[in-house]
Amino acid sequence: MLLTRIKGPRDLDRLSQEELTQLAAEIRSFLVDAVSKTGGHLGPNLGVVELTIALHRVFESPKDKVLFDTGHQAYVHKLLTGRQDFAGLRTKGGLSGYPSRAESEHDVIENSHASTVLGWADGLAKANEVLGREDHHVAAVIGDGALTGGMAWEALNNIAAAKDRPLVIVVNDNERSYGPTIGGLANHLATLRTTDGYERFLARGKEILERTPVVGKPLFETLHGAKKGLKDFIAPQGMFEDLGLKYIGPIDGHDIEALESALQRAKRFSGPVIVHCLTQKGRGYTPALEHEADRFHAVGVIHPDTGLPVKTAAASWTSVFADEMVKLGHERPDIVGITAAMLHPVGLNKFAEAFPDRIYDVGIAEQHGATSAAGLATGGVHPVFAVYATFLNRAFDQVLMDVALHKCGVTFVLDRAGVTGDDGASHNGMWDMSILQVVPGLRLAAPRDAEQLRAQLREAVEVKDAPTVVRFSKGVVGPAVPAVGRIGGMDLLRPPAPEVTRPDVLLVSVGALAPMCLEIADLLDKQGISSTVVDPRWVKPVDEALAPLAERHRVVVTVEDNGRAGGVGAAVSQALRDAGVDVPLRDFGIPQRFLDHALRKEILAEIGLTAPDIARQVTGLVAKLDGRFDSEPAAAVD
Repeated sequence: MLLTRIKGPRDLDRLSQEELTQLAAEIRSFLVDAVSKTGGHLGPNLGVVELTIALHRVFESPKDKVLFDTGHQAYVHKLLTGRQDFAGLRTKGGLSGYPSRAESEHDVIENSHASTVLGWADGLAKANEVLGREDHHVAAVIGDGALTGGMAWEALNNIAAAKDRPLVIVVNDNERSYGPTIGGLANHLATLRTTDGYERFLARGKEILERTPVVGKPLFETLHGAKKGLKDFIAPQGMFEDLGLKYIGPIDGHDIEALESALQRAKRFSGPVIVHCLTQKGRGYTPALEHEADRFHAVGVIHPDTGLPVKTAAASWTSVFADEMVKLGHERPDIVGITAAMLHPVGLNKFAEAFPDRIYDVGIAEQHGATSAAGLATGGVHPVFAVYATFLNRAFDQVLMDVALHKCGVTFVLDRAGVTGDDGASHNGMWDMSILQVVPGLRLAAPRDAEQLRAQLREAVEVKDAPTVVRFSKGVVGPAVPAVGRIGGMDLLRPPAPEVTRPDVLLVSVGALAPMCLEIADLLDKQGISSTVVDPRWVKPVDEALAPLAERHRVVVTVEDNGRAGGVGAAVSQALRDAGVDVPLRDFGIPQRFLDHALRKEILAEIGLTAPDIARQVTGLVAKLDGRFDSEPAAAVD
């Protein structure tokens, strides 16, 4: 196989065009076989095989910087830079599903959030200029979907201002991000065509007219002034050229020879250049091409021949939300849905099918989505903006200043909250309950099971004068965790034994960690430590009944699937201080560090967010209060 002979990008230089075509076929076969075993981003990578080969033939990584926006389409890049062991893809100790600096000097960006690559490219190109590195180049690959993000256009505005600073921008145009790309930009890209003769015609005309006495120069200037109109008639790429960016394309993104020619021309140019490539997401794999929703953007473990899942998926948090949104849509004609280019991943596809006139896909533009939601709410409807928890970070200012300041009734539904695992550091939703704590008036719910998700979503959309947030985990929703009573607005999940007058521990369970907290209570009980377990349901604001309840216990313990800094534990601690309740508090959550990719349960074990780990520490804390400083009781909870 040719693929096994590729240990680095320069090994591509020795291959003929025929061998490169064979290599592309081998890569597609490898990807289908490997990703079907582990799951991962299959469709995007099948679409960029030839493009990635051409990039590494033309540019000299790592001296030249080859950057990938979002990064989920970097599997081919990994194969061509010496990483061909995909057996552990997206698992602990295996390859990351995104570029990773720890893996290779060829990887530059690993934040995995869309629309950022042009900002990176602008900075790297400026660094080359400052340091006089004229033989260094920057090539940034950005999808047409990522171009719907405002950050991309902020960067383009800056890139275009330096007309003599070399930078190659490769637009990977497959008409999709997750699903089909929407909006005015998508329509513009769909119209772009090119004619090989236009530039030659203009250059030849200039040469002839400039030799013509008296009328030649004025006539050429008139012709040149008409350039935009003429060019838009022949090839309407004026949008990019109006910014001052040289445009090449569209290029067949599966023709390696044509791609190399275009990239070489762009590389030689002394300023910023757009190379517009037309590719096909899922190319070469029939099940992906026939999957209209997202062309196998991301798959679990599948059968490589059929593309069908190997296991039947159980009900997920997302599916519970999806079904409840449809019910709410039938009951409330004022409810509308908003998604940032992720209609299917966040579960709004069912709502869109039922109410096509009440769904808005804003593209990869979370900031705009939040402010647009404020406008919708001000106009008299109730928007539900469903977004991954990690992506709401990008719209914090809009949540704060547009939604909350104006007391707009907007519901944000945060999917993939907490530790998500296999997508790595940038996709863990571990910041939302911290950053949202500072937003005045905002109310935040963390449902523990499917029943509570339905109930708290309904409670959220009833709020008309403030933003509400409902956050839930990734994956399968667990079994129902029934309440045995209510204390204020909190659910009592486990009371202490009737004979206990002052229980030792008040366990404050946040969201989907309720089963773990009940297990902790069981382990503590075996050590003779009494406990009460409550679920606040709404973790912001802190329930007024919590402080007097805490005062009746010796220790308060909070357990949350969120960063410890500024999270629910910190909010509870402040509420107790404000109420004059001087009870020791221990908060358990995610440490404030970037977590490597692994299974969720492996990460939770690594950071000590498991029932035995927490029970052991709480046992030790109670022992200290009792004046017993030996560690024997703590060790027994295993």
